[in-house]
Amino acid sequence: MKTINLKKSLFGFVLIVFIGFSASAQEKPSPAKTAEGTVGDAKITINYSSPAVKGRVIWGDLVPLGQVWRAGANEATTFTTTKDIMVEGKKLPAGTYGFFIIPGETESTLIFNKVAKQWGAFDYDSSQDVLRVTVPSQQTSTMEERLVYEVKPSSFEIRWEYGKASAKLGS
Repeated sequence: MKTINLKKSLFGFVLIVFIGFSASAQEKPSPAKTAEGTVGDAKITINYSSPAVKGRVIWGDLVPLGQVWRAGANEATTFTTTKDIMVEGKKLPAGTYGFFIIPGETESTLIFNKVAKQWGAFDYDSSQDVLRVTVPSQQTSTMEERLVYEVKPSSFEIRWEYGKASAKLGS
């Protein structure tokens, strides 16, 4: 009798472990991503969650135009610079910032906020903004299924669906 219970317990344990591994092996709907690069002597790191289009209309529907957006999924996107840099000709001191966007059809506002750890934009407070810059919003002919950030030597850009925005960076 004890042997049967032991076998059942062992089988149950193995089944739970298998289910746990199977669940963790599946890709998350919005996996965590990091974009890194350098601008002069400054190391730039953008941490974000990368949602997928999945057949949806993104700009103006899922992400409303003219409203603050967390610039990713889940927790707010963060933008870190190890040294003071210039963003669109304006100084951004070294530090880690919550990064938000107010998307628009022809231009978007990029926001660097003192509060780096936030869930989404629900508690976003504009009085904590360190820097706001306006950049052109662009349409591309290439579909980007997942949200992507890219840090280049003199800029960084965000691409998703058929939309793109880029900001000039300098040291």
